[in-house]
Amino acid sequence: MTYMVSITSQGQISIPAKLRRELGLNTGKKALVSVEDKKLLIEPVKDFLELRGSLKTDIKATPGQIREAFGEYLAKHAVKGIK
Repeated sequence: MTYMVSITSQGQISIPAKLRRELGLNTGKKALVSVEDKKLLIEPVKDFLELRGSLKTDIKATPGQIREAFGEYLAKHAVKGIK
């Protein structure tokens, strides 16, 4: 599928609803954006908290602390890919 989208003066684009539904990019979800061969790639990021309860641990952390730590991990991982 190919769609034509507009770029706003602030560099924003709207992802067509059909593609958002197909990729599970709902409001509040996260996505990784990268460039490969002069093409912009947008990949959905699964919310780490959806795995809640699937692993046993004694570590106590709030959902906000987990989300922040995971976001920092993703940012560091993305920076490594740029270098």
